[in-house]
Amino acid sequence: MRNKKIIISGGGLAGLISSIHLTRAGVQCQLIEKQSYPFHRVCGEYISNEVVPYLKSLDVYPEELRPSSIRQFQLTSVNGKSASLPLDLGGFGISRYQLDYFLFQKAKQYGVEFHLNTEVEKISFDSNHFLINTNRELYESDVVIGSFGKRSKLDIQLGRSFIQKRSPYVGVKYHLQLKNFPNDLIALHNFKDGYCGISRVESDRVNLCYLTHRKNLKTHRNIKEMEEAVLFQNPFLKNIFKEAIFLFDKPETINEISFETKAPVVEHILMAGDAAGMITPLCGNGMAMAIHSAKILSEHVIRFCNEDGYSREQMENDYANAWTRMFARRLQAGRHIQRLFGDMWTSNLAVNLALYTPPVANYLMKKTHGEVF
Repeated sequence: MRNKKIIISGGGLAGLISSIHLTRAGVQCQLIEKQSYPFHRVCGEYISNEVVPYLKSLDVYPEELRPSSIRQFQLTSVNGKSASLPLDLGGFGISRYQLDYFLFQKAKQYGVEFHLNTEVEKISFDSNHFLINTNRELYESDVVIGSFGKRSKLDIQLGRSFIQKRSPYVGVKYHLQLKNFPNDLIALHNFKDGYCGISRVESDRVNLCYLTHRKNLKTHRNIKEMEEAVLFQNPFLKNIFKEAIFLFDKPETINEISFETKAPVVEHILMAGDAAGMITPLCGNGMAMAIHSAKILSEHVIRFCNEDGYSREQMENDYANAWTRMFARRLQAGRHIQRLFGDMWTSNLAVNLALYTPPVANYLMKKTHGEVF
């Protein structure tokens, strides 16, 4: 094996899984994360079962955390019309607070070197190696994996096209205690110019995460007033908010969520997870995509480290092509399906599809997730 230095910028799912996969294969790497584990992220916190065999192969399936097992899907329209379907593949619910910390501990056991509370400020490539400037010190590496999430200052530094466009979407997340919410259900509730996903995670917690258009917030003075005026128009959401015990002092939020097309390789940096492309959060498969992208990326980096004849250019081209084959259609399908949500008429159409043409609804659902790997 050639002696290569690997640095991972960002310690979300894609970054943590990449670090574990690489280290288990004998490729030593360092991971730089601007926060310190554990911490919350705005996320649907549902993972499709397509990832289970791969996680078990790395010995990182979080069975000890007792994730919820989710088999049913409920869809409601803006005015509260409802339909339910079985999930063809199913999944499990687990909070990012617990999962990321679990993976962080596993990665440390395998020998990954972490630099926490450290923010990457600039990445530059010259003479076939990288310089990584952080708020603490300067690092050098042969390969950089970019797993810095949906939006980052690094996207601006790299001149990525999507970051130049204003996005109207805002994400909001709570953890709740909700007595009567089924253990095996993920629900997607529509409201005007947005939709809300709800599912149980570990313990007695329920994750509620919604995406809303910025104009909903601008119309009202704060998030609470917006929720009461807009989300409560859906009777399912009104009942949930009225009955729930909220476990956060304030919601986790993220602005400017973009579903624009992104490139999986930028300035020789190999992007993974949301940094490479983000699926609209309709069936909660963004976490599965992040994990799968980490697997594909790691396999190409390992080959680059092991094969003398395998060049950087080949690695980058092969990874970009593999990423596109695996995910481009899913992202495109998600963008099209999203048009059925957040509007009175189209959300009722989506519910009617689920009620009266289940094969069509199941076909659309399958388009948002991949095969077991």
